[in-house]
Amino acid sequence: MTHDNTTHRNLLEVCAGDIESVYAASRGGAQRVELCSALADGGITPSTGFIRQAVRVPGMKVHVLIRPRGGDFLYTPEEVASMTDDIVAAREAGAHGVVIGALTPDGDIDMDACRHMMEAAAGMNVTFHRAFDLCRDPFEALDDIIALGCNRLLTSGQAASA
Repeated sequence: MTHDNTTHRNLLEVCAGDIESVYAASRGGAQRVELCSALADGGITPSTGFIRQAVRVPGMKVHVLIRPRGGDFLYTPEEVASMTDDIVAAREAGAHGVVIGALTPDGDIDMDACRHMMEAAAGMNVTFHRAFDLCRDPFEALDDIIALGCNRLLTSGQAASA
């Protein structure tokens, strides 16, 4: 459960890997879902059709994981271009926000890649995902995430799991 500072109330957000999970989240009282596919691989960007179906669930805010593949969070320029295209597609499908993250080989926030994604997400809510938990210096990483303009941070407090 997260605390939403804009409304000063508790907000339940859950991860959803299919449309039935979105409906179950709604029935269970969630107000926001993070959509992703391939949960067994740590999650990747879901299809545009899935996004369009999820935003039709009454009262549900939909945030979309932007991640082209499982594995690490080190992305090539081509993968970053794909991720920015996915952000545009998520916006066009009606998503309320996106969930992003990219690291450098040294374990820092990849500011260049993340700036490209933030530009594509202009006007949307942006969460920085658990790539944060793999950063070499969490305090420096947090400063970078704030500088990027992300609205939220998803973390297990640098632990392997929450």
